[in-house]
Amino acid sequence: MTDNLINGEKFEPVAGETIKDLIEKRLGVSLTEQGYRVEGEPLAIAVAKNSQVVPRSSWCHTLAEGTIDIVGAVQGG
Repeated sequence: MTDNLINGEKFEPVAGETIKDLIEKRLGVSLTEQGYRVEGEPLAIAVAKNSQVVPRSSWCHTLAEGTIDIVGAVQGG
């Protein structure tokens, strides 16, 4: 049995939960089917599942299981 991880922490996936659902729950935002925030500033994040980038347009179709990495863009010098 493979561990389910989000950014290295174990989690128990909910049956049928998608990447979009997971992001909405963890970040407290509402997203469109295309993975963009309904209101406010765009999310500056990327998601990988099992070391493969998940396109934003696929978040609502990709199950949240396996190893999930959510990374944020940071501006600096």
